[in-house]
Amino acid sequence: MTSVRLILASALIVGAASASGATPAKVSGSTALALAGVIAPLSPNLTGAEKKAVAMLFAANADIPYKKPIVVTADRIVCRNGNVDITLRSCEVTFGKKTRTVNGSTANEIFATEALAGVPPDGAAGSNFESLSKLSCTIDPNAIRRKDGSGADCTFQPGN
Repeated sequence: MTSVRLILASALIVGAASASGATPAKVSGSTALALAGVIAPLSPNLTGAEKKAVAMLFAANADIPYKKPIVVTADRIVCRNGNVDITLRSCEVTFGKKTRTVNGSTANEIFATEALAGVPPDGAAGSNFESLSKLSCTIDPNAIRRKDGSGADCTFQPGN
């Protein structure tokens, strides 16, 4: 268990270093697949087959029938959790003119995955925020099937 914590802490430090500042951030591999995996189900831009393919890949099934690359995008993601009202967990995910608001465990998954990807937190009275914009993740099922760490890449702009 200690080695898992060490690996996670190292990933967070590396991710935070790459995502801080005003320059676009890049993540790849399992972190990129996780980021695409938590956003894809909310996207009005993906087909049902694309959503199912991303869900299968994210659920540890690399051998899927879907073969084409999938691009998961979101214009803006803003998540908030409470440190005074500890029940507060919400995210607004914007796709063009459509905004989806999620709460509870779904919001918590997005918030935690943003942190894993190195999105820096920002505090306000009673809340913690994480936000990013211009998310674009390319998921290549054929590359993922090779199980060599490739096949998932994301870019985004940390902050609003």
